[in-house]
Amino acid sequence: MTWQPLDLPDADVRLHAGWMAPVEADRLLDECVAGLPWTVHRVRLFGREQPAPRLSCWLGDPGAVYRYSGSRHVPHPWTPGLARLRDRLQALLGCPFNSLLANLYRDGNDAMGLHSDDEPELGRVPVIASLSLGGTRRFRLKHRETPVIQCTLQLRHGDLLVMAGSTQRNYRHALPRTARPVAPRVNLTFRHVACA
Repeated sequence: MTWQPLDLPDADVRLHAGWMAPVEADRLLDECVAGLPWTVHRVRLFGREQPAPRLSCWLGDPGAVYRYSGSRHVPHPWTPGLARLRDRLQALLGCPFNSLLANLYRDGNDAMGLHSDDEPELGRVPVIASLSLGGTRRFRLKHRETPVIQCTLQLRHGDLLVMAGSTQRNYRHALPRTARPVAPRVNLTFRHVACA
């Protein structure tokens, strides 16, 4: 399977289903679940701060500080395995990544609401490389100005989704809750932030 561009106006979104082989994806999933310093980040919604419905970990180069939802995140150092994966993605996509937001969705109650990765330190046309590991989850993209333009994907173990160009300016994305039983999922989103 090769890259599949999604037919979305005002966006550059590509999916490589099964980009990472199952054995390698299994190993990386285990390493992330057991080896990352997961925390519950606080998020600001409707003017109130509350715990995010997922576990997260911010990793990156020194100085790759990320601010979102009213919080400042100083990166943990790269693990050897994630540094190698970062180098592989840089070579594949031809763009630099100095940071990684990892999210752990423990079950169907853990989720991410509609949002855009459009913080100023990501730049005007950020490239977000998103690798899914573990349980299959539904992923939604919705146009900001024309909400009837939307797309839903089932992201599976080893799938690589790349959002580039004007995608973050024109679309919001989400990982909705689900009532059906689902295995834990780790999502690795590689990005480049302007260092402080």
